[in-house]
Amino acid sequence: MSNRIARPAATVLCAVILSCAPVPALAGGIPTLEQAGPSAAQVAADRSLHLEGASNARDIGGYVTEDGQTVRWGKVFRSNALDKLTPSDLASLSERGVESVDDFRTVVERTLSQDRIPSGARSNWFDVVGTNPANLPALVDMPTMYTLMVTDPGASRAFHDALVNVADTDGAVLYHCSAGKDRTGWMTAVLLTVLGVSRSDVNTDYMLSNQYLTGPRTGSAFIDGVEQSWLDTSFATVDRVYGNFDNYVRDGLQLSEDDIAQLRDTLLV
Repeated sequence: MSNRIARPAATVLCAVILSCAPVPALAGGIPTLEQAGPSAAQVAADRSLHLEGASNARDIGGYVTEDGQTVRWGKVFRSNALDKLTPSDLASLSERGVESVDDFRTVVERTLSQDRIPSGARSNWFDVVGTNPANLPALVDMPTMYTLMVTDPGASRAFHDALVNVADTDGAVLYHCSAGKDRTGWMTAVLLTVLGVSRSDVNTDYMLSNQYLTGPRTGSAFIDGVEQSWLDTSFATVDRVYGNFDNYVRDGLQLSEDDIAQLRDTLLV
């Protein structure tokens, strides 16, 4: 799959850039497949990549699907912005086999906080909201944002391209936005749901941003955390607009049966 770095840039600047300060990494390492249990509580203890410059960088592996398969560890990572990565962070990502870095941010976010990516990795730009300047206020209006991520054609195209990239990449994929919680959060919810992970575990993974970004809540949720009602808004919008999640995947995201089969083959054991 070819890189897509030249999406049309938004012509209206967005004044608010979501960011977060790194917090101390949690103790321990990434669990092995043998340690992965049947519930989110058992596999969510320490998903952190322990990067100094990206506190919300974490592995989405280990969740058990409703048909008893397990999402592979070390294949898909989600993160906040990568502009503060240290040399040791970059080395760690290289050691983890990161082959593709997918950026969901607007042109303004990318300009102000430029990615640092591991040596040899390719960079893809899948702008979720910035292809339509009218969408930019949604960056600070979460109910609108979580509706738009389902209904906007540009958002659907971005998530389609990112999901196909995950399916097509032999090594590991890391995708991110600014805080790694909203655009990245919906991408992860969609991917895990496509793989057959339960809604309960999808919710658990989504809410972990409150742990990895901030620890105890210190400020406004739209900057440093998430609320379950926001993710519920996206799933409710899927049902309202498309009737059910399968229709959304087929008609909204334009994923074929072959795309879904390849995702499952790539990410499940």
